[in-house]
Amino acid sequence: MVYLPSIKPQDGLPVTGFDPFSSLLHSVMAAEMREIREQLERLAEVLVADEHFVTSFLEQLQSFDYLIQHADECANLMIRIAAGENSLDAIKHVRLGAVQERLRVALIGT
Repeated sequence: MVYLPSIKPQDGLPVTGFDPFSSLLHSVMAAEMREIREQLERLAEVLVADEHFVTSFLEQLQSFDYLIQHADECANLMIRIAAGENSLDAIKHVRLGAVQERLRVALIGT
């Protein structure tokens, strides 16, 4: 989002401008998030291979699943925005309710 120096946002809405790198950056960031997801998956696979570790830390291991889903949802959101979908509409597709709510609140404040 580009703010023009002589134009101020009104009613809490940002002033938009053309950013030639926005789509590319969103796509690249989505790929980075997918890399994070893949590394988390590999780490989780190593940890669950250790029976003692699994029995001792089962609840903590469930955090890996959430983090993997979270990274994937964020990557999908970035891809939708890179493809030109409106940010508010793109957020509606986020399947993790708490994440969708935080994103919505960040954009529109309620």
